[in-house]
Amino acid sequence: MFSANMNSLETSIQTATIVKHSIRLLYSGSTFTKEILQVLQDAFIVHAETTIDNCEVYLKEQSLFNLPDVIIIEVTDRKKCFEFITNIKKDPLLKGLVLILLSNDADEELRKTAMSYKVNDLYLTPIPLKDLCERVVFLVKFKLIKPQLSDLSKIDVNYKIPLYKRTFDVLASGTALLLLSPLLLTVAAVIAAQSKGPVIFKSKRVGTGYRIFDFYKFRSMRNNANKELDSLTELNQYHKSEAGQTTFVKLKNDPRVTKFGALIRKYSIDELPQLYNVFKGDMSLVGNRPLPLYEAEMLTSNEWSMRFLGPAGLTGLWQVSRRGREDMSERERKKLDNFYAQNYSFWLDVKIIFKTFPALVQKEKV
Repeated sequence: MFSANMNSLETSIQTATIVKHSIRLLYSGSTFTKEILQVLQDAFIVHAETTIDNCEVYLKEQSLFNLPDVIIIEVTDRKKCFEFITNIKKDPLLKGLVLILLSNDADEELRKTAMSYKVNDLYLTPIPLKDLCERVVFLVKFKLIKPQLSDLSKIDVNYKIPLYKRTFDVLASGTALLLLSPLLLTVAAVIAAQSKGPVIFKSKRVGTGYRIFDFYKFRSMRNNANKELDSLTELNQYHKSEAGQTTFVKLKNDPRVTKFGALIRKYSIDELPQLYNVFKGDMSLVGNRPLPLYEAEMLTSNEWSMRFLGPAGLTGLWQVSRRGREDMSERERKKLDNFYAQNYSFWLDVKIIFKTFPALVQKEKV
C-alpha cells in the first residue's frame, strides 16, 4: 500500500541529521517498520509492536516510570485506531501522552477525525523523517514545560540562518534601532503616560525549527488583554475559515486596543521592538511570522509544519500580499508561509522588504 512512496522515504532518511534524545516512544505498525524504525531508534528510545492489540498489552505491563512519552500509530484500521486513542484519553495515566498518526490516505475526513480526537499530529506519506523527529521533540518538551512558561525559551532545537541573511539582519536592524531610537523613546513615554502596565508586551512565540523565544511589541492593548481572548472568538478574522478548529487568531475591531494603540498599530509602529529580536538572532528581517504557542501547537500534518523549516521574520509574504484583507483564508496564509520556507533567497527577501513599506499602513482594523 505504501510501496510507491519508498523512494521519497529513503531520500528523507539519507538527508536527515538525527540527534539522540531520552524520549520514550511506542511505535504501532508493520508497513513502515524497516524504513522508519532505524531513524526513530537513532533519535529516541523506541519499543515497536506490529498491532494495536499488542500495544495495549504492552502499555498494561508498564510501570509508571516506564511509560512512553509518545505513541506513533500507522493508520491502517481507522476504527480500531481511534478506539485505541479513545481508551488512551480515558486512562488518567496515559491521557497526557503525545499521539502522532502516520497514513497514506490524504483525505479530509481523516484530518477532521484526527483533530476531533485531539491527536497531536498527522503525517502523510512520504514521511519527512527529520521533520517528524523535530516535531516529536517539540511536542514532548512543550507538554512538559507548558505549566512553566518562564522556561519555554529553553527549547534547544536550532536551525542555522545563512550567513548572508544573518549579516544583513545584524547590520540592518542595528542601524534601524539607532536611527529610530528617538521615535521608540517617544512612543514608550506616551504608552507609559496613557495606561497602566508594561510599555513592552512580551510573549512566547514559536519560530524557526520550533524554537521558542520572547517576542517584543509595544503594548497597544489594555493590560492583561490576553485574559479576554476566549470571549472574542467571533471577531477572529480566521473564524470558521476552514472545517474544523481554526489555528490563527487575528481579531477585527479588537475592543481591547487603546486609542494610542490603534494609532501605532495602523502604522505598524507597535512592531518596531522586534528589530531587537532580529538583532539578537531570534528571527530574521524577512520570514514567516513566529506564532503564539496556542497556534503553533494546533498546526497538524507535515503539509503545514513546513512553515517552521524556514526563517521566522519581522515581515514576509503574508504581510506584503494579503495582510488585513477580509477574504484571506487560513489556508491561503499557510500556503504563503510554506512557499517562503521552500523558496527564500536574497532577491526574494529584497523584493519583500521593498513591498513592506506600502504595507505598513493597515487598511483594516485587524
